[in-house]
Amino acid sequence: MTPTLSASAQTSTTTVLKNALTHYDAELRQALTALEHDRSDGPDGAPMFSPAFRLPDPGPALERFFAVSDIGVTDLPAYRGHRLRLLDLMRNPATRTTKTLASLVIVARAVRHITETGERVLIVTPSSANKATALRDAVHRAVDCGLVTADQLHIASVVPAQSTAKLWTSPLSEDPALRVRNPLVVHACEEPAAVKELATAFAVTHADRLWKQYGTRVWYTLGLDNYRAADVLRAFAERDLLPTGDDGSRSRTHVHSVSSAFGLLGHELGHRRVTAGGSSLPQSRYFLVQHLGTPDMVLSLRHGTHDRTNLPAYRFDTAAGLYRQEEDPHFPATTFDPEEQLDPTFYTRRPVTSARMDPLIAAHGGGGVVVSLHECLSRYAEARALLAAAGLALPADPRRLREWSLVMAVTGTLNAADRGLLPDSDDLLIHGSGSYGDQDYRPVPEAHRRTAADATELAGHIEDAVRATAAR
Repeated sequence: MTPTLSASAQTSTTTVLKNALTHYDAELRQALTALEHDRSDGPDGAPMFSPAFRLPDPGPALERFFAVSDIGVTDLPAYRGHRLRLLDLMRNPATRTTKTLASLVIVARAVRHITETGERVLIVTPSSANKATALRDAVHRAVDCGLVTADQLHIASVVPAQSTAKLWTSPLSEDPALRVRNPLVVHACEEPAAVKELATAFAVTHADRLWKQYGTRVWYTLGLDNYRAADVLRAFAERDLLPTGDDGSRSRTHVHSVSSAFGLLGHELGHRRVTAGGSSLPQSRYFLVQHLGTPDMVLSLRHGTHDRTNLPAYRFDTAAGLYRQEEDPHFPATTFDPEEQLDPTFYTRRPVTSARMDPLIAAHGGGGVVVSLHECLSRYAEARALLAAAGLALPADPRRLREWSLVMAVTGTLNAADRGLLPDSDDLLIHGSGSYGDQDYRPVPEAHRRTAADATELAGHIEDAVRATAAR
């Protein structure tokens, strides 16, 4: 299947597939049906509520809801003999992140459950920032498009204090009534990943009680399949926008800034579905880009363990004012600080998904590289010029950049090419998963956020939200 004229638009070297979730409706529903037969328990193995992997029936309201799911592909200037292209998954102006695609599917599944059963659903998600922003946007879109009411579907998000500057304001935080129903809760913690433990503790302890007491289903959404369900579209778009043979390549290297690599595992599922259906795609090779704060997946690839003692030893160069290492080219050659946190969005330590990604890369090729803030800044003007070909305008001043995912991916690609770390394939597809500056959004004001030190305090905020909807 190729995109019809009504489904895509061609401008210069960029091809945009409009409303991909609607365009691939039939294939998406088939993929969801397959995932329905591969369910797992909730956090800590506890059986938890999760809606069926089914979407609402097609119609104008659902099409409007999915309207921000465009996907673009752009040719970028070649580098060291490698053909570079960008898979733009950030085309929703209300989020500028690929989390939009998964969030729309997650919320659509909740809508289907609500309309079939009449039950209220509360989504609970821990997030470093982007998942919360995208899910909150999708919840508001569902209400705004008339798929559900604000009392039928709402969301509670738990984010680390380090990420508050990245939280986008929206009607869910600006409207007082919606703010109560959709609490945005900040948790002060040394390790940002502690928000997952907090949200898990809440869900395991309180979800059943809130259902029995208020008739509201609590859905803890931080599961791999909830995201793979939408990320299969990456492979569908690749099949249609980058068909096999357009450059003679038999393999394609997919470069992605990752925390847990949910997006690439979703692409791998989509790739299997495409090829099983009789279509042809180049063999996928996955190349992971991480930063020094959370280099765990690259460590696992290199050493078979997440143990940070395997990081190369850095020495301080007093003349340059930088830390340096020459031991391993898969890690930054220079950094301001070996313990730096380049972007709090990438906060996952010891991801369980390494057990899935490592064998894929071992079997088919690929690799990984870790970048530093110094390296990203050193190549920032180069990345900015490169991405201008895709119509992506990075702020001239890198201090105004708030989401570094795309710049990390480009920097990692260029560094890896310089160091001979990329596979032999000359076809590189950079997955654009997030990029925005302070000019693209307004942060959620402190007065519109709640705080929670533990699961009991979090439960109090969420119970306020549930009580507000149940009372109507």
